[in-house]
Amino acid sequence: QVQLVESGGGLVQAGGSLRLSCAASGSFFSKNVMGWYRQAPGKQRELVALITRGGNTNYGDSVKGRFTISRDNAKNTVYLQMNSLKPEDTAVYYCAGGSMIATLEQGYWGQGTQVTVSS
Repeated sequence: QVQLVESGGGLVQAGGSLRLSCAASGSFFSKNVMGWYRQAPGKQRELVALITRGGNTNYGDSVKGRFTISRDNAKNTVYLQMNSLKPEDTAVYYCAGGSMIATLEQGYWGQGTQVTVSS
């Protein structure tokens, strides 16, 4: 059973920073693409960032230059460092993992963590 467990969400003022973490099952993590998605109330889920097993990254346009995704294969953990947060970043953030970028959304998901940015 693959498990993804997110942590690190919370309430922060605009301009502040948060770091999200996602811990994954050991045998699963190192072989797979990992990503962060978010969904705000009344909006569609969107890709925030993803990272391949080799460390290549891709970001959604709205977060480029402000967010950084990284992974620590020794700790089976993927991180999302979020800087210069804006109220529009408020959403539930989900960790996802899959064997390929193209099928990431059909892979495994965490339970989500709430990020709220106040103005």
